[in-house]
Amino acid sequence: MNYGLAGQNGQAQHEAFCTFLPFASEVRNKKIWLAIIGCSCYILSASIVRRCSAVPASSKLTQGQAHVQSPLVRCPSIAEPIGFTTLHIQHAFTFRNRIRHGGLLMTTSATATAPQNFWASIWEAIQGSHQDFTTGNLNRAILLLAIPMVLEMVLESLFAVVDVFWVGRLGADAVATVGLTESLLTLVFAVSMGLSLSTTAMVARRIGEKDSEGAAVAAVQAVALGIVISLLMGVPCLFFAPRLLRAMGASPQIIAVGGNYARMMLGTSGVILLLFLNNAIFRGAGDAAIAMRLLWVSNIINLILDPCLIFGLGPFPKLGVTGAAVSTLTGRSIGVGYQICRLLQGTERIRILRSQIRLNFAILLRLMRISLTGIMQFAIAHTSWIALVRIVSTFGAAALAGYTIGIRIIIFVILPSWGLSNAAATLVGQNLGARQPERAASSVWRTGFYNMLFLGGVGVFFIFFAEPMARLFTHDPVVVPLAASCLRILSYGNIGYAYGMVMLQAFNGAGDTVTPTLVNLFGFWFLEIPLAYGLAIWGRMHSDGVYFSIVVAEAAIALAGVLLFRRGRWKLQRI
Repeated sequence: MNYGLAGQNGQAQHEAFCTFLPFASEVRNKKIWLAIIGCSCYILSASIVRRCSAVPASSKLTQGQAHVQSPLVRCPSIAEPIGFTTLHIQHAFTFRNRIRHGGLLMTTSATATAPQNFWASIWEAIQGSHQDFTTGNLNRAILLLAIPMVLEMVLESLFAVVDVFWVGRLGADAVATVGLTESLLTLVFAVSMGLSLSTTAMVARRIGEKDSEGAAVAAVQAVALGIVISLLMGVPCLFFAPRLLRAMGASPQIIAVGGNYARMMLGTSGVILLLFLNNAIFRGAGDAAIAMRLLWVSNIINLILDPCLIFGLGPFPKLGVTGAAVSTLTGRSIGVGYQICRLLQGTERIRILRSQIRLNFAILLRLMRISLTGIMQFAIAHTSWIALVRIVSTFGAAALAGYTIGIRIIIFVILPSWGLSNAAATLVGQNLGARQPERAASSVWRTGFYNMLFLGGVGVFFIFFAEPMARLFTHDPVVVPLAASCLRILSYGNIGYAYGMVMLQAFNGAGDTVTPTLVNLFGFWFLEIPLAYGLAIWGRMHSDGVYFSIVVAEAAIALAGVLLFRRGRWKLQRI
């Protein structure tokens, strides 16, 4: 979903983004330094620690290889259903000694057990787990997938955070340019996520079937489709970006300052699409840590180049707000290059060979069919939020600023929930491919329960401490109670939202993108938007009416998702 500003009142958008800036200068410094420290620690530790991967008993041997293996050791639970409790488990470490003998590659394995606990599992998730997610403990599988996916979501959000931090020093017009362009990029994100979820489902299904070649072929078709869509979206934006800003209500001053920024960000939006798409391939294969790592690289490049190109530090030219677009494009482009190299170089789960780089129209058409409904699914959600912002904007700049603050706080705290939901989608796809539908269903119910615990706790916190949280972002006596009201009301629906997002992602992971699209259509367009207008305008509840409509709609979506999931038709979905 997109919570960005998309109203037609440019001045209101100025004030909303400017409201966010005082807190940005205080908090984003911490985020940036945490990113640098975290990445440095990771690189240092990775250069010291080398763990050998456990090889499953079902691994296929290539011609000319002899392999002595021990069966997989099933690890006991690292987490009880309520709360993650530290328990010791046994994990098989395989040490492989490769010997050249008579022209044949001989591989011998020896296993040793070592105690592991919750924190060791977290470290394994960050490094990249070698576990087969169709076997073994389900709680552990959820943990190993969710952690890198959560960090991936956080890192993707850092691009906009870093840009707004530096651009904020250029004035309100520059900040508004970033906000308006971000709103226009919602269509790109909708297309990217729609194509990504179908790619994840198809790759995960092939991996679950132990068909690594089929997964690679599906990945090639997805990348080819992404390139075509990138050109169709990007080329027109190179010429019409300033007109698009004008259509969003930008003033002539904003267009003069940010026209080139919008042209570069929208015209090269294909890089965003490919970044999402390639990460979806890794997620579907179960290599979520790779997707996380490449975003470390991209963010550090963006972090370094942003101030240099915006302010002209050292030998760099002074480009103003356009410099933010150049640095972001550079970081993301290098990330895409790294993704392609890893796909061609190969991981233990997926590798694209030169012979597989060709169009397979049967798979391509199937992928397009699933992607179209997936794109519609996210487009419906995004446009509904645009409509809600439009309703809120009728009550003035203060109401819009309160909405912006409340929603941006919620965006940040629900990132772990999105990571859990993506983990559920991967587990569903792989376990359906392995013909274990009951394990797939169990993974969804457990993930939904953990998500409910997390978002429920966050909701309770916001209900009691909504106003202090709002004061971290602004001290405006008019905006603070409006932002606190937004936080408090939306928190009432957290439990329903927790189950709803997991259930819909489970359908997507199974390759059924039609069901979530229909649920979103009725929940957002036929229920939420009319209810928001009725409560806010006719019921004279103002912006609070919009927030209550969100709670009602999310609860209805969650209920529909649970009922449809229990019917079990998703288990028969072919992809």
